[in-house]
Amino acid sequence: MQGLAALLFPAVLMLFALAMEKVQARIDRHTVSADHVEEFLESADAGHVDTLAKEGFPAALDEFRSRRSRGESTPAAAAPLLDSPQRAS
Repeated sequence: MQGLAALLFPAVLMLFALAMEKVQARIDRHTVSADHVEEFLESADAGHVDTLAKEGFPAALDEFRSRRSRGESTPAAAAPLLDSPQRAS
């Protein structure tokens, strides 16, 4: 029995390490830096903030970048929202 465990343990350990590598790759893909947050907060409109609240920061940042790459500007109606932030009570 101990011989079987000695033979199987390295294989199980290798499979576990490969699985954890895939998990880490998914986590790294969704990691957001402070620079990304700063960029988003400086020029996000109401639609981007709604996406942030519903789907999380990576999805909101992707939407923000895709709109910016298409050349869409911030709508005039959303500009006052950026100038006067309000806290929720």
